[in-house]
Amino acid sequence: MKKLELKFLNEDGKVVTVSLDAPDEPADPVAVKAAMDEIISQDAFSSSGGALVSKKQARIVERNVTEIDI
Repeated sequence: MKKLELKFLNEDGKVVTVSLDAPDEPADPVAVKAAMDEIISQDAFSSSGGALVSKKQARIVERNVTEIDI
């Protein structure tokens, strides 16, 4: 399963990650940047370290799990 991870810095300088399932691919960097800016400007999420204050990183992460019979 793929996820879009949006990483922000909060007021304490700690990284806060917002994950979204099944992102559109290929990702549009302009749209991702605009969405992150909007999340910050609307103060849409809070964290234990305060408000989100800046963008750190955005990435698509894929996790593969293979079950092993035991």
